[in-house]
Order: sequence, then structure tokens, then C-alpha cells
Amino acid sequence: MRADSVVRARLDRDTKDRAAEALREMGLSVSEAIRLLLRRVAEEKRLPFAVQVPNAATVRAMNELNEGRGQRFENVEELFQDLENEHPVDKVT
Repeated sequence: MRADSVVRARLDRDTKDRAAEALREMGLSVSEAIRLLLRRVAEEKRLPFAVQVPNAATVRAMNELNEGRGQRFENVEELFQDLENEHPVDKVT
């Protein structure tokens, strides 16, 4: 099939550059990746990955992070300690 149509998309330079580098490491160009994606969508009539809508708690957390109010932890242990303090779990012995 002859390629006779052009698709354009706007996105930030950093995302484009990072995606292009990741695709280059896979042996693909951005154009090839877009062609693969659109062919799958055309054939399967769906996206080749799940698209989910975040729930209210996730939206609140995302907004907090965007506003600079999110917490950061040095390691996963600190995160879990904070979660335990906020939501204690009864331990079964």
C-alpha cells in the first residue's frame, strides 16, 4: 500500500526527543512507530493498550503533585512507614 497521507501531532520537545531515543534503541523511527500504532488501531478497532480514567483519589493526588504539595521519600521504606502511620493495619499474630 502506498503511503500518500501525512499525520501531524504537536507535543513538547522533551517528550519527542525521549520517545525518539527510546524508539531508536528499538530500531524504529518515530514515523515507523506511528505507522505501527495506527495499523493496529485500524485492524483491531482499539488501542493496543488499556486507557483508564483516574479515580477521584488519583486525580486529587495528581493535582497535589502539580501544585508542588506532594510528599517525596528517600526510599520505599520511608513511604511504607508513612502509609502505615496514616492508615494503620491490624496485625494478625
